[in-house]
Amino acid sequence: MMGVVEKGKPAERGATEESGEGADTNGGARVLEVAGISKRYGDLVALDNLAFEVHAGELFGFVGRNGAGKTTTMRIALGVLAPDAGVVRWLGVPLTFEARRRIGYMPEERGLYPKMHVAEQLAYLGELHGMTGGEARDSALGWLDRFGLADRRDAELQALSLGNQQRVQLAAALVFGPDVLVLDEPFAGLDPVAVDVMAGVLRERADAGVPVIFSSHELELVERLCDRVGIIDRGKLLACGTVGELRAGGQERRWVDVPGARANWDPGVPGVRLEQADGTRRLFELDAGIDDQALLKAALATGPVREFERVEPTLGEIFRSVIDGAAG
Repeated sequence: MMGVVEKGKPAERGATEESGEGADTNGGARVLEVAGISKRYGDLVALDNLAFEVHAGELFGFVGRNGAGKTTTMRIALGVLAPDAGVVRWLGVPLTFEARRRIGYMPEERGLYPKMHVAEQLAYLGELHGMTGGEARDSALGWLDRFGLADRRDAELQALSLGNQQRVQLAAALVFGPDVLVLDEPFAGLDPVAVDVMAGVLRERADAGVPVIFSSHELELVERLCDRVGIIDRGKLLACGTVGELRAGGQERRWVDVPGARANWDPGVPGVRLEQADGTRRLFELDAGIDDQALLKAALATGPVREFERVEPTLGEIFRSVIDGAAG
């Protein structure tokens, strides 16, 4: 099983350490810290000593199977649920009610008012978070324009398509200029164009110094967008780090194309196994610590080698490996 990477490189984009703004007691940029939280429902362990950090300017992907504990973690961060143990900190201190008001939250179960007009609703939510009426109205209209919904600002939410309702839900999390973004399955049900727009907004917010954490089952999207990824299963964080760091603990594989080799060619290298054959191309798995040059030498002994390529595992393959390793 892959070990947990304690901490990836903090993303310092948007930090203002020289002025002291955004500094925390850890001496770094603004950090949302989940510190050893646990939660039980009777005999069910929902979270088990879960710990990770999300830094300023960082997109953090939180992935796991259904029921792994992602939503419970987010609800505890928002104060909707209380942990049995542990604490969530912002700027080095436990989150207060006022601090939680500065978190932009997008729940998996969408919670806006279906019969309320879109712009009016966003402006109302902005005012609840401390904006003046004019500020809230301007921000609401700005985000509707950004999401291509300016012409629907006076429509009832329920009159919009599900995808457009999703865009409004994200605008609701953004309208007051939050210090932190916590998003539960924000890409669910979106078409590719809407995904690109939303991904661009999240990257923009991170580049402005906002810590962004979101859960998603779209692992290809998480791999493309996120600075770091946390893999959770049965309430435990099994692995955490950049995709590159997670790959470093995975299975090494090489494509080898040996046109002159016989059909049943075996390199005969201990710790090297054939995974797949495709014509003269063969995909081999290498045990940890095996030098791929031994495989290359064996291939060259058959004649010219047309291809010798390392295969980078996808996040989906890393995810399955981590989960399978934990189960074993």
